[in-house]
Amino acid sequence: MPKLFIVVNVDWFFLSHRKEVALAAQREGYDVTIVTNNTGMKSVIEGIGLKVIDLPMSRSGKNIIEELSTLKFLYKLYRKEKPDVVHHVGLKTILWGTLAAKLAKVRGIVNAISGLGIFFSAEKMSFSSKIFVQLLRFSHHCNNLAVIFQNDEDKSLFLRNHIIGESQAYMIKGSGVDLNQFCYTTEPNTIKIKVLLTARMIPEKGIFILIDAANLLKSEYKDKVQFLLCGGIDDNPNAIKEEELKAVCDGDYIQWLGYRMDVLELLKSSNIVAFPSYYKEGLPKSLIEAAAVGRPIITTNSIGCKETVIEGYNGFLVPIKNSEILAACLKKLFDDPTLRTSMGKNSRCLAEKDFSIEDVIKKHMEIYKHLTTI
Repeated sequence: MPKLFIVVNVDWFFLSHRKEVALAAQREGYDVTIVTNNTGMKSVIEGIGLKVIDLPMSRSGKNIIEELSTLKFLYKLYRKEKPDVVHHVGLKTILWGTLAAKLAKVRGIVNAISGLGIFFSAEKMSFSSKIFVQLLRFSHHCNNLAVIFQNDEDKSLFLRNHIIGESQAYMIKGSGVDLNQFCYTTEPNTIKIKVLLTARMIPEKGIFILIDAANLLKSEYKDKVQFLLCGGIDDNPNAIKEEELKAVCDGDYIQWLGYRMDVLELLKSSNIVAFPSYYKEGLPKSLIEAAAVGRPIITTNSIGCKETVIEGYNGFLVPIKNSEILAACLKKLFDDPTLRTSMGKNSRCLAEKDFSIEDVIKKHMEIYKHLTTI
């Protein structure tokens, strides 16, 4: 029985983005272990029949001693347990996990780039970013490695910086969505139109851009529309503070809902999904879920986000950090229920074409099989 380790920075992200892949691998005969930082969800992962090993790693930590201790931990773990395939998800786990796997001579390495985030946001990379690229280039220089990308820009960045070769690159559009669970639902017939944003509460997700757009429309729509911000406070040092959110949310026209587990129900009760992110996304799961439920989407014409919208077909693509154009697009949807309906149906068609969890699982199983047979 081949041994598979899936290494994810935090437990809740595993449950929301990689759980179905892990369970499918288990059904295919892999001995699956999840290596992740326990924030309270370890028992949930164990409850679905998966083994868990605690990962001593801080998502946003920059202490070099702590970072090297993560590398040492993974190296010793891989040497001891001898997994046949390790699957790293997220930049930091990829950085240290790939290096550890190379040194420990792990048979197969899978790295999933789920967005390059703030680290590569600057037009010119910082000194630390350049060091990061050098480390990636060294660790990825091996034959038994596959890198999964969610968009062409991230793939091009890795190829352009000679981190990997073309034959090592695989494209999978996002983490997938269960189209039976996230089924098409007609928009609710409620007094107020609801605009939903689901994301971690960090500025780069466009939180304040949406709030600015809402305020531009407030005089005309304050009794007709509600803006709902769904997401918890993040441990990112640049995250929005709770008091900052409360200062700009009035609890009625603009509401902050905090972290919620009932995202599907929130989507069903919403009319529009807005996500004006200028973060270097992979392919946002919140948007493929919105597409599956059948909601018109307004997002930015930027990396990762633009893969979920065909302009004028199932939503609108707006420039980053432009609350005026965002407000204008929102207004079009507020004033035209027929347009909302047609775009919502088109979103569902796009989800069925590109975002099925079955397709995502199939491609992962092919990669695992390839790495265990070379």
